[in-house]
Amino acid sequence: MQRKSPTTHRVSQIRIPRLIVGLLALLLSLISIGCSDQTPTQDPTVAEVPSEDDLRAKADRLAQEMLIIDTHVDIPYRLFEQMEDISVATEGGDFDYPRAKQGGLNAPFMSIYVPADLQETPGASKAHAELLIEMVEGFERDWPEKFAVARTPADVEAQFDRGVISLPMGMENGSPMESDLANVEHFFDRGIRYVTLTHSKNNQISDSSYEEPENRQWGGLSPFGEEVVREMNRLGMMVDISHVSDDAFFDVISLSHAPVIASHSSARHFTPDFERNMDDAMIKALADNGGVIQINFGSSFISGASNKAGRERFAVVSAHAEEHDLERDSEELKAFMDQYTAEHPPIFADVTDVVDHIDHVVQLVGVDHVGLGSDFDGVGDSLPTGLKDAAAYPNLIYHLLARGYSEEDVEKILGGNLLRVWRRVEDVAREMQTVASAA
Repeated sequence: MQRKSPTTHRVSQIRIPRLIVGLLALLLSLISIGCSDQTPTQDPTVAEVPSEDDLRAKADRLAQEMLIIDTHVDIPYRLFEQMEDISVATEGGDFDYPRAKQGGLNAPFMSIYVPADLQETPGASKAHAELLIEMVEGFERDWPEKFAVARTPADVEAQFDRGVISLPMGMENGSPMESDLANVEHFFDRGIRYVTLTHSKNNQISDSSYEEPENRQWGGLSPFGEEVVREMNRLGMMVDISHVSDDAFFDVISLSHAPVIASHSSARHFTPDFERNMDDAMIKALADNGGVIQINFGSSFISGASNKAGRERFAVVSAHAEEHDLERDSEELKAFMDQYTAEHPPIFADVTDVVDHIDHVVQLVGVDHVGLGSDFDGVGDSLPTGLKDAAAYPNLIYHLLARGYSEEDVEKILGGNLLRVWRRVEDVAREMQTVASAA
């Protein structure tokens, strides 16, 4: 820094009007102050760029202060395969109580996942759904200081204030409806608050995105599926279009009076050949409907390279199974899969790729139509680096902040958008019921 200039002394020796001398002295004095060794006062209009440590500390704080809702966590499926005590730290899986508290996860929707194969046996889908609902109810019964079943947005907010983790439920696959419209209300009464209309196969409600186009049964929704959507609107149950075919999606959008969700889907922009994700036209239509896309964290949903490698692995394994007449769960097929995976290691996405999907949706339709649907415990070991389990939400928040998202934006993405949609679905149900009562 320059020292104070001697110029003031020399100016005072020149014969010029005193007013000018005074003004010059004042000006030079101000300049000298700016050039002194004193720390300058920062211009309040210039924002200070926070350090990484500051942003991470802020992310940790926001994760604990803000309501985090994840619309797809497959704990019931995982525990059906192998029971564990999730009230304490577990060796496996992506979710348990300590990790959820560490990550700030307040309301993981428990996925009541019903495998498509059960559709072939009358009564099997409904019985399986009942079993998993009873499992979730057991979490509250066994650990009431840690978990509570949630049926409304008000429940979630009240339980957040109490410090317990809310467990709303969503049914993944509508096959438990079993062509009986009365089952929609039955499962609503059991606590189901969204239904993914189908899964990996066509069912009695909708075509699946996983079926080859020539094998799709309905060309979108079935006539029964249209009735199911109307009944879900009437009851206040969110319609979930993850897994459905594109035609079925647009059928739902044209039919539903309430906002629609995609509980665990991502942007097809990054995975062009993967219909399970949503293309830009679908995302725009979902936003026009008032709905929200909840971004799936699975690497094959997020990364085009990972998706391609995964589809190649599936094709090779399927061909081997068919050639050798092997069952899907046979030890021989598992050994072949292990060998193939060792020779062709999986490609993992990164947490920044997840933020890329969020960015894409925001650029298309704004920040009010995107949220989180991790698919924890449902996508195996394919989760991105930096986002491997329920403790990692602060890392996602950090990257949102680093991209310039405001606290208000972050709050919407973490759960505010989903709560808005859920409340509107309840409002539509009340309106429909009022009109029906007056008729």
